[in-house]
Amino acid sequence: MFHSTARRLFAAKRPIAWAAAAVVMGVPTYYMAQDLVYVHDAKGAYERVPFLALHPESGGPKRLPIVSHQLDSNAEADANKPRIVIVGGGWAAVSLLRHLKKDKYNVTVVSDNNYFLFTPLLPSATVGTLLICWRTCRSLVEPIRKIAARINGHFLEAKAIDVDLKDKLLEVQTVDGEGRFYVPYDKLVIAVGAQSITHGVEGLEHTNQLKTIQDALQIRRRVVGNVEKACLPTTTPEERKQLLSFVVCGGGPTGIEFAAELFDWINEDLVKWFPKLLREDVSVSIIQSRDHILNTFDVKISEYAEKRFNREHVNVITNARVQRIEKDAVVFKRKAKDAPEESIKHGLCLWSTGIAMTPFVQNLSDKLGLQNHRRALITDECLRVKGIEDGSIYALGDCATVENPKLSQHIREIFEAADTDKNGAITPEEFIGLTNYIRKVFPSHGQHMNKLVSTFKKYEGTITMEVLEGMLKEVDSKMTLLPATAQVASQQGAYLGTHLNGDEPTKPFIYHHLGSLAYLGNTAVGEFSMGYKMIGGLYALYLWRSIYWSEQVSMRTRMNLSLDWSKRALWGRDISIF
Repeated sequence: MFHSTARRLFAAKRPIAWAAAAVVMGVPTYYMAQDLVYVHDAKGAYERVPFLALHPESGGPKRLPIVSHQLDSNAEADANKPRIVIVGGGWAAVSLLRHLKKDKYNVTVVSDNNYFLFTPLLPSATVGTLLICWRTCRSLVEPIRKIAARINGHFLEAKAIDVDLKDKLLEVQTVDGEGRFYVPYDKLVIAVGAQSITHGVEGLEHTNQLKTIQDALQIRRRVVGNVEKACLPTTTPEERKQLLSFVVCGGGPTGIEFAAELFDWINEDLVKWFPKLLREDVSVSIIQSRDHILNTFDVKISEYAEKRFNREHVNVITNARVQRIEKDAVVFKRKAKDAPEESIKHGLCLWSTGIAMTPFVQNLSDKLGLQNHRRALITDECLRVKGIEDGSIYALGDCATVENPKLSQHIREIFEAADTDKNGAITPEEFIGLTNYIRKVFPSHGQHMNKLVSTFKKYEGTITMEVLEGMLKEVDSKMTLLPATAQVASQQGAYLGTHLNGDEPTKPFIYHHLGSLAYLGNTAVGEFSMGYKMIGGLYALYLWRSIYWSEQVSMRTRMNLSLDWSKRALWGRDISIF
């Protein structure tokens, strides 16, 4: 009886044992086989590399090497493909890479960082919520080479310096600054982002910014270093208060989320691992030039954020402009008439107050002459840079702004197209044709046609050209510039990729706002396109996390992000300095 039962159990478990053995043996065998494939492919590589990739010819105005072929080029496959050069490795560039068809173009990406950075979660890296290892945060970065490999693209770690518009050559410089060369292009996509604007404020060398992993690492070292120095018995009470005073200049999402992450660290980690005395000396201040923080959000969300910060004793100063930054203090002045200068001592000051052109973009803007925008390259509705006759240069993301045509400047054209009976007035029936004409010829204004229709209903019968001109001016006033967000850049990259693939006729880029999110310290706020507002609560925190988790560019970063959040929940944040 015992033996028969044992035999039955053994027979039942035999498939499980075989499956386990297959996994144990199969997985290593699979990876070893892959290694053999890679090793085999690498043999004889020198024989397959194009001669010009190893010995580039010199040319162009400065007689620099022209990199017409790459070390990983396939001379036969790339011979007849149009060359697309993408400058930058941010949201717009990566979205474009993910939407281009494989093997349709010879694509080269030029960036001074060889990784894509998930910037919306960068504030979390400043206090150890997301771990920074070996000067990078594995949860937030993905190698660009892996992303470009999908379309057999090439990558050059270099910095764009200038563009030769006549010969279509992009001048680049190696990251160590020791060499320069040209990269030829048929189409050039500029997606280099932007740098922080100074507003003419002196003393920005005493501040920190938050745009890169290096910035986050520097802030983390400064925060923890200040706290450790404040723990020393030789530190005076006055020095301790200055070291533990953190000032944020700018009340936008980046500054607010950094302040929230910092306050979480203070309340959850500082009080647990450092002397309790420090908590009494810590102060966090936010200086905002507008009436409210998070002023791009609905006013209810802004007021909720202010009330929450005030409840947590975060000093929110609105309607104030920073005058200068001193080594140990931020000097500001309120907008009230005859307001005196005030100052706040700081141990760390974060500057997060808007964007400006990078030197590369500024150089191109000056060269074109037709550009009159101070902070970005002006493009048409199809994202082509204004001033380039053949339309071969595109600009996406923070470095660009779309110039929308003004309907009031086309009043005669619109009126004559709608006035079918040529009696000098628009009837209700003709007005329907007028809105359809605007949607077809000026699609970026289509979202405002319902408002135009409701305005027309206020008039009895017909309207004249003068009345219509006033209505169109009202529509023009509602056409605002696109915000400098990851969402806009990602949609522009997707649009341009689809456009370059030739899957549909050329249509103007239309931005579809899906919503905005902001972290406020163990909760979040947001507003979405359908009018729904998310104001605080535990569910808001997990919805915020879920959205950003789903927007990651690879499963590897999703897994790392999940692990970081789990480790923070179980063991707290990392408080070490390295």
